[in-house]
Amino acid sequence: MTPRPLLASLVRGDVPGVVWPPVSSGTSATLAALVLHLEATQWMAPPELAASQHRQLVVVAEHAARHAPLFRRRLARAHVEPRDLLSPDGLRKVPLLHRRDLQSAGPELYCTDVPPSHLPLEETRTSGSTGEPVVVKRTAVDQLFWSAMTIRDHLWHERDVGKGLSVIRATIQSYSRVASWGPPMSTLFATGPSQRIPITTSAEQQLDWLAAFKPNNLVIYPASLDALARFCGQRQVVLPGLQHIRTIGETLPPAVRALASAAFGAKVEDVYSSQEMGVIAIECPSSGLYHVMAEALIVEVVDDAGRTCKDGEVGRVVATALHNFATPLIRYDIGDYAEVAGPCPCGRGLPTLRRILGRERNLIVMPDGTRHWPLVGFHRFQEIGPIRQYQFIQHDRERIEVRLVSEAPLSAAQEAELSAVIQDALGHPFVLSFTYFAGAIPRGPGGKFEEFVCNVPNQLTGRS
Repeated sequence: MTPRPLLASLVRGDVPGVVWPPVSSGTSATLAALVLHLEATQWMAPPELAASQHRQLVVVAEHAARHAPLFRRRLARAHVEPRDLLSPDGLRKVPLLHRRDLQSAGPELYCTDVPPSHLPLEETRTSGSTGEPVVVKRTAVDQLFWSAMTIRDHLWHERDVGKGLSVIRATIQSYSRVASWGPPMSTLFATGPSQRIPITTSAEQQLDWLAAFKPNNLVIYPASLDALARFCGQRQVVLPGLQHIRTIGETLPPAVRALASAAFGAKVEDVYSSQEMGVIAIECPSSGLYHVMAEALIVEVVDDAGRTCKDGEVGRVVATALHNFATPLIRYDIGDYAEVAGPCPCGRGLPTLRRILGRERNLIVMPDGTRHWPLVGFHRFQEIGPIRQYQFIQHDRERIEVRLVSEAPLSAAQEAELSAVIQDALGHPFVLSFTYFAGAIPRGPGGKFEEFVCNVPNQLTGRS
């Protein structure tokens, strides 16, 4: 790891009798070595980085072709051999793998043999927020890279691991305080304490716990951050010790980033990940672009015709795992959309994305069948009424349900004014209906929240 005075004093080992310099063994030593290696590979030139990726991909593909029936058939249909994946052109010949493919493949999705050094296996189950939950088997090596990328994120943003961490997420069932941050950071560092807060608790309760704990770092979903920041603004409460907010699990709207930064005076630092692929991209601490974790996966962004998108273009995110010898996720269509960016001014050779835009179901369908990212005029909502949370559900090509949490019910005149703003922003006089919720709008499966959900099936894929 690059020497940093703050972290150097917190690095710890696990060899008895050696407290300084710390010495690690076993898995801890392997993780430390990988993190150190990543400090060097991030500066590789893009062509060198891509060549290394494809050399690793060939090894994974050769294994999967022998042991995974579904992947073997995918190669055969494309008339591709594993060695052909040594180049990007060869990889692009492999047909895309969709969530439905993972669901319907059954045991044929997985490798019948896994190298012993990659064991044990873990099963990862997606939340099913798309309505298409899947199960992926991940190896210990695959998990090692996930841990290393998480540590990289903390190192890049220079978070003080010796101070308190608060975590608010859907997987937490009950409130707790523990003595460390937990893996992977506690594997290599003597971290500060942490508190775990269920996402289902109210913003008022969350604020009470945070104020008592005084965290320096906070991990939270963007929708929860939005609610918490608004509540703090209403109560004129600040969290003076909070310096870093790490957003996960959902698309981070610019408005939420700005609101939270103003409310807490803290840096909002986003990370793009998925249960199937692990950490996909980390926000650059210098430019704000998202760096793809190229040592662990290949990310393509393709348009509707399957062509590779260029700088400034938006397309579907297609990911290839480079170290999963249990489930060959090669050219996996995650379902997300992103905008491609060019080289980052920070000098890292890792590929970049400018924005993570969300899933296909977050696109609006216009009456003529075209789809695009919806603009709803949210920046004017506060001019009309005390709206605290909103969500849009498109039921068909002409009808959209507007879900609101408001301090006071909107009058007929306010609803009419809000409708005009929304229709103008959307570019069509959609029929709008209003539904009001007390406290918060219900979240989807897995505790995630989406601002715009389209339930109109895609005529090409049949998916909503």
